[in-house]
Amino acid sequence: MNSILLLIIGAAVGAAVAIGIYIFVRKMLLKGRRDEILEKAAVEAEKIKNDKIIEAKEKFLQLKGEHDQYVSEKNQQLKEQENKLRQRESALAQQTADLQRKNKDLENQKAGLQAQKDNLDKKAQEYDELRNQANKQIESIAGMTAQEAKNALMENMKAEARTEAQAYINDTMDEARVNAAREAKRIVITTIQRTATETAIENATTTFPIENYEIKGRIIGREGRNIRALEAATGVEIVVDDTPDAILLSSFDPVRREVARLALHQLVQDGRIHPARIEEVVTKVQKQLEDEILETGKRTLIDLGIHGMNIELVKLVGRMKYRSSYGQNLLQHSREVANICSIMAAELGLNAKLAKRAGLLHDIGKVSEDDPELPHALLGMKLAEQYKERPEVCNAIGAHHEETEMTTLIAPIVMVGDAISGARPGARREVIGSYIKRLKGMEDLAASYPGVTKSYAIQAGRELRVIVGAEDVSDEQAATLSQDIATKIQNEMTYPGQVKITVIRETRSVAYAK
Repeated sequence: MNSILLLIIGAAVGAAVAIGIYIFVRKMLLKGRRDEILEKAAVEAEKIKNDKIIEAKEKFLQLKGEHDQYVSEKNQQLKEQENKLRQRESALAQQTADLQRKNKDLENQKAGLQAQKDNLDKKAQEYDELRNQANKQIESIAGMTAQEAKNALMENMKAEARTEAQAYINDTMDEARVNAAREAKRIVITTIQRTATETAIENATTTFPIENYEIKGRIIGREGRNIRALEAATGVEIVVDDTPDAILLSSFDPVRREVARLALHQLVQDGRIHPARIEEVVTKVQKQLEDEILETGKRTLIDLGIHGMNIELVKLVGRMKYRSSYGQNLLQHSREVANICSIMAAELGLNAKLAKRAGLLHDIGKVSEDDPELPHALLGMKLAEQYKERPEVCNAIGAHHEETEMTTLIAPIVMVGDAISGARPGARREVIGSYIKRLKGMEDLAASYPGVTKSYAIQAGRELRVIVGAEDVSDEQAATLSQDIATKIQNEMTYPGQVKITVIRETRSVAYAK
């Protein structure tokens, strides 16, 4: 037991000694490696230090070189600026010397001019003295003062100048009248030649053809109830007489007549003709006709190249197809006026598109059902303003019958285009009684002036020839008379187009051989 314990103690002591030796040896080894590492680090640090010092010296030398170059460039620039300043100073000195020399020359010239002025004043004084002496001598010889002679000379010169001025004015007016008439004729003739619109004459009745008396009887109905229902639904008078194969539809409103005609056509084709069916068909036809009116308006605008118009105005344009003015179809008339206005505006260098637009819309007041008390021109202008048309177009519509003041150059063009379209032969019809009354009134108006012996309305009222007595009316008075008659006709009478007034003055000498 003791031996085992001793063995254990001996082993423990041996192990402790071994561990101590190991620790001592390891410390010695670590101390040797640390010294070696420190030595290497010191060498590496010295090397890095030397490299950084060399790099810093190189950087310093580079910066010093750049700085020296920058300083050299700035010195060069300063030298150049100094040279420029010296040149400017030299130029300014030269200019100063030149100005001083010019000032000296001007002072010398001023002194010379003053001497000349003094000399001229002296001569002017001498001239005044000589003129006064001459005037006194002339007054003593002529027996009148200088003021009286001056007044007489001025009166003579005034009379001569007045005569020459009047002659010049007459020549200028004649030339202007000839040129204006020639240019106006050229524009109007060109416009008419380039406008070829067909004219359709409308009336107040429409003939509806039928195949036989059986259909006529079915249209009439039992005790005429179908006729009465159709008249009540359309507002058209239906005349059924002994005329074979035809029924007459009578109404002043072409739209109503068209509704009645289309309704009759559908009823005859369908075969069912009774009051309830009549009301149904008339309502359907009215809707179809409204669509057709809108389509007609759109097609018209496309044909004329007009865009951006309010839809309500488009409908009014379409309704023109079913209206007439003095027997002339209103849509055809408005299309013709639009083309005429466009051509005339182009000839005169104005806006052709605006003129065409105003020409198409100039009679829209005739197809509107609003404010019937207003003249159609003013009503059309009101509608155009309501639907945001341009002020030039609105004024042209309202002024084409001179019911409002013209404020644009398009307005007289529309007025002339309307007159040209309405004045063409065959374009419009006129009751013979009113036609004769208008011509007679024109002749009587001319005959009411003193000195007029005879007056004749010719060319369907387009020209009025007035014959005056040579002993009662002079040439100047004849020119004034034609203007006075034209003004009075324009203010007091209603007529289509324009009226040419020709005053004829002639001297006749009669002798008899016996």
